[in-house]
Amino acid sequence: MPGASISVIIAAYNAMPYLTRCITSVAEQSVGRDRLEVIVVNDGSTDGTAAELDRLEGVYPGLLRVLHQENSGGPSVPRNTGLEHATGTFVFFLDADDYLAPEALERMVRMAEDNGTDIVLGKMVGVGGRGAPTSMFKRNQPRTDVFSSRVYWTLNPMKLFRRELLERHELRFPTDLAIGEDQLFVGAAYLHASGVSVVADYDCLFWVLREDEGNITRRLKGSERRLRFLPRMVDLILENVAPGPGRDHLAHRHLTVEVQQMLADQLVFEPREIQEKMLDQLAGIIEPLWHEGMNERLSAMARLRLHLVRHRMLDELLELLAFEKQLARTKVATPVLVDGGRALARYPFLRDPARAIPDFCYDVTAQLGVRHHLTRAELHGTTLRLAGHGYLHRVATQDVTTELVLRERDRGTEYRLSLTHTATPGLGADQDQGRYTYGLAGFEAAVDVTFAGDGKPLADGLWDIFLAVGAQGLSKEVRIGSKRAADVSGTTSTRVVAGNGGLRAVTLYTTKPHGNFTLDLGEAKHQVQPLLHIDDICWASGVPTQLQFTGRCDLAEYPTNALVLALSNGNGEAAEFPVQQIAGTRDFRAAVPVDSLPAGIWTGELRLGKWAVPLPALPTNLAPAKWRRRTLPWYARPVPSAAEHFALRVAKTDLIKALAQRIK
Repeated sequence: MPGASISVIIAAYNAMPYLTRCITSVAEQSVGRDRLEVIVVNDGSTDGTAAELDRLEGVYPGLLRVLHQENSGGPSVPRNTGLEHATGTFVFFLDADDYLAPEALERMVRMAEDNGTDIVLGKMVGVGGRGAPTSMFKRNQPRTDVFSSRVYWTLNPMKLFRRELLERHELRFPTDLAIGEDQLFVGAAYLHASGVSVVADYDCLFWVLREDEGNITRRLKGSERRLRFLPRMVDLILENVAPGPGRDHLAHRHLTVEVQQMLADQLVFEPREIQEKMLDQLAGIIEPLWHEGMNERLSAMARLRLHLVRHRMLDELLELLAFEKQLARTKVATPVLVDGGRALARYPFLRDPARAIPDFCYDVTAQLGVRHHLTRAELHGTTLRLAGHGYLHRVATQDVTTELVLRERDRGTEYRLSLTHTATPGLGADQDQGRYTYGLAGFEAAVDVTFAGDGKPLADGLWDIFLAVGAQGLSKEVRIGSKRAADVSGTTSTRVVAGNGGLRAVTLYTTKPHGNFTLDLGEAKHQVQPLLHIDDICWASGVPTQLQFTGRCDLAEYPTNALVLALSNGNGEAAEFPVQQIAGTRDFRAAVPVDSLPAGIWTGELRLGKWAVPLPALPTNLAPAKWRRRTLPWYARPVPSAAEHFALRVAKTDLIKALAQRIK
């Protein structure tokens, strides 16, 4: 990355003994020290941090620059100080507790330069029990933005920023906040950035939980501090993002993460008077963000929590928070009430007439999980046989309506087929502390592709296989195959079967990466011809006028006697010879008595209905066969073929030419 430079800014306050590892990890970056400057601002430390920084400045002369200042009470001032002294093309803010992996900066800068992005997120890993954000690191994202990804769910400043972005928009950390200052800085940078990149295939940053839990964001408790920064984040969104899906995407983060943390970590510990005041303030803060159109984005618990906040229902909110805490401790899913085709979680105050909380605050229909398992998936001839179980989590298997769904991938044509429902006694008893059991979740199905299309053959195409799992008026679809018994093979299996219109290719296979089953009808994806091979041609031992062909057919099934060797000559004559499969294998052999062939140059192919594979050329060193027919000498020998295909001349020996050659 010639020409690039990086300023690493570290705000340090009482950072021993973590500081040494932090700075060493920067000095040892693979990008090289000639591309780095490290600016450490000691914010009035009292624990030996200053002395260690002075020592390290001597260890890394020309790399490390140390600035000492009086304690400012938070990370904003030292970070801003570092930024004022930075000269790099890129800036990376690193906390003194944390450290970098060796290739972190090189990979992040390369990502920024290759994609022209202003901000790069490197994958974060929690150390010592500290939780790190994960949802934005599922895969590398060369170029994205704050609205079409999950990057907004991490608002800490440990990222790579193009310094020109920060200077152009005069972005600095607010100094009047003890907490949340990083959100205002990073949020504004996200909104102004020309693209964001994510490095997810390399652990870049190790986010450390100090043994004394002295990380600044963990030290600063109290509702007042959070209530100061959250309204400013709301204003940032309202001022910079127009109403619509983009604004709702950003609001989602604050309405869930911030609100839940504020309530569970602060409100519950405050005295009653402060709780009431805090709740009133919070209700006003969320009002511009939460509207009815957002409800599908939010979980039922979030909707209920926000409803109680909006209506200042403090006692109910405290009870809900206690319920959530217990739920997290037991990890047992909440039962549901099924009514009118909807599933309502039995959270506190459900249909309590004294509270009159609307049902949408409890609706978990969209979040219901489908649990399924296949114990059989076999294709024989034109019939697919399936067996297993499927059920809606937390919904008892009463009034079961589960169906099999075949849906053609490109055209969307679908057919719903009935199943045989089977008993599954005790199913579910080993999960959720045995709270839910599903006694009629089993199914068996036999699908004949000749009749599955409303009594007609299924059309050619890729037919994905689903279960429409239904009970008590609820139904949810799931593709099947990813969860199956160990003896249910996912290996691709192609067959040629006889149908009303002749022979047809049918393949059962599993898709990647999830392993769900699909039927390929008519070679949409899997071709028959490559599965037919001729491996060798030679004269049969002991039968000098018989050509022996050996090969392999990798079809799982094909009609008896359908595979043949088909020969023809230029005189309009043809002959077919049966192929015999070798027992216990997919290998085969076939014999052609050449002394039975009429005169001519014979070519040929391995034929299975409409599929044909040209026979390979005969070996050039294959000796001619000789015999007598009606006392006259005949022969068969290879003929050179421009296409390198099988060509055999069968002819009567010309006695005059033969005699002349002998005389010569």
